[in-house]
Amino acid sequence: MSTKEKLLEELLLDEVVEKQNEIVLFNDEVNTFDHVIDTLIYACEHTPEQAEQCSIIVHYKGKCTVKTGPYEDLEPRCSKLLQAGLSAEIV
Repeated sequence: MSTKEKLLEELLLDEVVEKQNEIVLFNDEVNTFDHVIDTLIYACEHTPEQAEQCSIIVHYKGKCTVKTGPYEDLEPRCSKLLQAGLSAEIV
């Protein structure tokens, strides 16, 4: 195996190992659609359309991934969702 092939193999392996975390938002019987939409726009920087779609998915499916990325980026966003009274976790 040449050095070039070995380097390429290591790069591909690094890409596979780097796992993205997700914020999962769960349905509840307390919060209104408007509150969920406004909070997703604020905390996750969603467009109004994205936020509305996520809120509908959460309502009908029970949960929805609302943001993916490195843990360091997701942790403060998830905290904002929780502070707003939504049910969310990072997985």
